[in-house]
Amino acid sequence: MTTLDTRPPTPHEAMPLPENPASAPDALRVDSVTKTFTGGVRALDDVGLAARPGQVVGLLGHNGAGKTTLVRLVSGLLTPTSGTVSVLGFDPVRDGVEVRRRIGVLPSSQLLDNRLSGRENLRFAGRLFGVDPARLDERVDSLLDEFGMLARADDRVSTYSAGMRQRTALARVLLSRPELLLLDEPSSALDPVAIRELHELIRRKSREERIAVVICTHDLAEAADLCDEVLILSQGRVIASGSPQELAARVDVPTAVELECEAADTDAALAVMAGFTDAERVSEGTFRLDGVARSSVPELVGSLVGAGVRLYTVRTAQATLEDLYLRLHAGDDHGDRTDRNSEAK
Repeated sequence: MTTLDTRPPTPHEAMPLPENPASAPDALRVDSVTKTFTGGVRALDDVGLAARPGQVVGLLGHNGAGKTTLVRLVSGLLTPTSGTVSVLGFDPVRDGVEVRRRIGVLPSSQLLDNRLSGRENLRFAGRLFGVDPARLDERVDSLLDEFGMLARADDRVSTYSAGMRQRTALARVLLSRPELLLLDEPSSALDPVAIRELHELIRRKSREERIAVVICTHDLAEAADLCDEVLILSQGRVIASGSPQELAARVDVPTAVELECEAADTDAALAVMAGFTDAERVSEGTFRLDGVARSSVPELVGSLVGAGVRLYTVRTAQATLEDLYLRLHAGDDHGDRTDRNSEAK
């Protein structure tokens, strides 16, 4: 049995980080990690990831994919069955106090006490985190001001909107100047405006303070908008990884193609396009083709040019992260695995 050290943390100063995040050592490194729960449920299977200072890494997947289990391993609440986890050079279980001193965790559940004001919540958390008492009030007010909450700082949290609660909760997590931030479904239940504001805060804090951020989400738009790197998890395994743009470029889904050619070449163009799919004539010399495989577009253009068609423009609809995600999960059955073990999230 692993015993966690639960002694309260003491104040610390964040270690200086290189100016260029790409040259910095990994703030988080997970190598070949597998986690099996009682009953043989494998929540994670040979998972690896890395997050550098100033980088936002997204864990994308359905409920039950293993995202929450991975966050619990990183924060030292669970022990891997096999593989290794390193947080800022420390083992999360063996060096649990040091790891929890240096990271911030924003769980999907509520962090704030609704009976207290926003300022009281942050002051209480600051004392728990070991923030220097002489600087605590200044730090609290600075974060509340930065997150647009200073005017409501002395109101009870029970009177806050969902977006205000989440901004206050994020400010609470940042009190101790963490070097790694773990966010579990941070924009859940927020409206579009609140989501945009939260994303801007996360992005800015990560860049300006060189905080490595790992965000768990099943929101495809959130991953595409916020993350530098995305890992797509399915049933505990990483099935794809890369930047949102790189991942979207890998998928070969039917797309729409718009073409403009010399009006005099219309008949020749129609003859070539008939070999690919039906073409809709938008205007003289302008066409739209639906359902063209992305990999077939170069062949289509080459055939048109080879037939003497004078092309002026070729536009294709850009594949998205959502296209890849849906393609990878086509036919998956996610309910059975989630029901069998609610811990494997």
